[in-house]
Amino acid sequence: MMKNMSNDSRDTIFIGKKPLMAYVTSTLIQLANLPAVNIKARGLSIGRAVDVAQIISRKTENAGYSIGNIKIGSETLESKDGKTRNVSTIEIEVKRNTS
Repeated sequence: MMKNMSNDSRDTIFIGKKPLMAYVTSTLIQLANLPAVNIKARGLSIGRAVDVAQIISRKTENAGYSIGNIKIGSETLESKDGKTRNVSTIEIEVKRNTS
């Protein structure tokens, strides 16, 4: 899990290896109750996180969701063989449009 999470973890969706639509559904459920949700991913899951955000913003335009702030960065992780390596991270905010 990512460090330095300042906000409540219920408004954060961590992208892993589940099917794409599982994350889309989970994000939409959270957006029904919250004004914004952060989609977080790192490494090879970054593409899937972008796909989730795009599906929500494009397919639900009538529902009024849009992509907000996007943060990119990297984390230093220690691999199983003891070497340290940098892993890219992304955090995409999906928010309800205020009308």
